[in-house]
Amino acid sequence: MTMHLDSGDTAWVLVSAALVMLMTPAVGLFYGGMVRKKNVLAIIMQSFIILAIISIQWVLFGYSLAFGPDKWHGLIGGLEWIGLNGIGAAPNPDYAATIPASVFMVFQAMFAIITPALITGAFADRMKFSTMMVFTVMWTTLVYDPVAHWVWGIGGWIRMLGALDFAGGTVVHITAGISAFVAAIIIGKRLGYGNENMAPHNVPMTIIGGVLLWFGWFGFNAGSALAANGLAANAFIVTNTAASAAALTWTIISWTHGGKPNAVGIITGGVAGLVAITPASGFVGPVAAIIIGIGAGFFCYFAMHLRSKKTNIDDSLDVFACHGVGGIWGAIATGIFASIAVNSAGTNGLIYGNPGLVVKQLTAIAAVLIYSLLMTAIILKILDATLGLRVRDEHEVEGLDVSQHGEKAYL
Repeated sequence: MTMHLDSGDTAWVLVSAALVMLMTPAVGLFYGGMVRKKNVLAIIMQSFIILAIISIQWVLFGYSLAFGPDKWHGLIGGLEWIGLNGIGAAPNPDYAATIPASVFMVFQAMFAIITPALITGAFADRMKFSTMMVFTVMWTTLVYDPVAHWVWGIGGWIRMLGALDFAGGTVVHITAGISAFVAAIIIGKRLGYGNENMAPHNVPMTIIGGVLLWFGWFGFNAGSALAANGLAANAFIVTNTAASAAALTWTIISWTHGGKPNAVGIITGGVAGLVAITPASGFVGPVAAIIIGIGAGFFCYFAMHLRSKKTNIDDSLDVFACHGVGGIWGAIATGIFASIAVNSAGTNGLIYGNPGLVVKQLTAIAAVLIYSLLMTAIILKILDATLGLRVRDEHEVEGLDVSQHGEKAYL
């Protein structure tokens, strides 16, 4: 492959990296509105500190583990690029031939940052801030970096298998979703769960966070084309289309089911659609995107409903229902609807005569789900035995804003 730096491609991926960076504090706002007012600063703070921590981890060794030369049967990269050694203005043709390797690196950094931030919604209101910081480093190093290598790294075993994930359905959403589910079980329920009113304290804040997520997602998905071209345009269009279809679907279902359409529902539905289209965004057209969005609205709504009504699991902000279920559906849908007419570098899916792609997608889903589940459980058990996972009961009752950070969001 010939390498030629393209200023338009470089500019687009840099802007996309900035858009994806905005998504992490947006997660803080999205989650912040949904917790009680005594915990709003704490959950926003978690997103911001994760942005800082993983920015450093990625530069020091995370990028090398995820995208460095394969070291062991497609499971992990080496440490040749530690401290970004050799990652500069020259392109790496294995990943993106028209942009500097450093630009690809910083774009990928933003994905590594947002993924652990998504998990924080599962243990909102009750995890020690210090332990959460250590968990973030361990989880990103032991779960995110290997899975990113499997799916996107040269020589990664899922990439070699031929499973497709354009912008992170398995790498970001399934890892975060199942890890959140495990965390909710191991850390346990909030004090007063099921008895006290734990309704969102500031719905406009959640809507602002959700809108910023939708906005940033254009960088997330369209930026994953790694070029300013027709594939980026397609990813942009199907991202917006699927999110809109899911938002409408969620609104209609919740209106029918609960009697009234609500604001939290439409923005949550939109996010579910964004999650589901992520792995497919570079491989499907707009009609498939509508179907994927409708599916996301349906599956994620009922996953959330079943979790709250049929289980005693306190996944506080329903990370698994939105990201886990949405990511799984999106990965399966990629296997159904992918078309080489959209992306010649991809593969045709089930409806274009290739049922084998669905099998590959299911294999990738199962592997990522099981690995994320087991590793997260191990990490949390180790941290619980050493640092402790939960704040003291009296601190939880007081609220994490005051007990962990010495601040109040509202006077």
